[in-house]
Amino acid sequence: MKSRHHFEARKQRIGPAQHRRQYGASLIEQIMVLVIIASLAGMATPPLRKMLTHSQIQTAQSDFMSALRTARETAVTSGKQTLFCPTIDRTHCSEAVRWDTGWLLASDADQDNQPDSAPIYTGSGYAGKLAIVSSNGRRFVRFHPDGSASGSNLTLLFCSPSNNDNVLAVVIANSGRVRGASATSDQAAGCAQAR
Repeated sequence: MKSRHHFEARKQRIGPAQHRRQYGASLIEQIMVLVIIASLAGMATPPLRKMLTHSQIQTAQSDFMSALRTARETAVTSGKQTLFCPTIDRTHCSEAVRWDTGWLLASDADQDNQPDSAPIYTGSGYAGKLAIVSSNGRRFVRFHPDGSASGSNLTLLFCSPSNNDNVLAVVIANSGRVRGASATSDQAAGCAQAR
């Protein structure tokens, strides 16, 4: 058992400066860490935002391609003309060339460019996030029982409301074929004007 005297002697040998231990970081060190983190976050934000926007545009393009292929398949399997059009209320086709408020897929045997009954499928979720517009003012696609879309050749353009660096397109040929593509510079400018 060590005496109190021994402890005091050891304390004097160590000295007052060595006896004090620091715990944690000083305020200046903490501020420096915050400045470094803020700088790194500032540098990473624009590329990250651009990547997320491009991902949203690609997702929207894929969604529309899938929906259009479903519309074509529905026309072939049902033997009825099938309409694919923009909608605002998810019940009727709208007269707009903007598709970001939603779309619907429905039978249209009487060819009045409106659903004969309740839509078969509807989609939405891009309003305020992306601009989706149809080229040349065309407002719908009509698929026939043979799978063609004659008279409805159409290009849908997908762009960001903030910039037109990443503009993608979905092209629907008269044959009924649906394909994705990158937009031309003229198409990108048209999508930018529609915002």
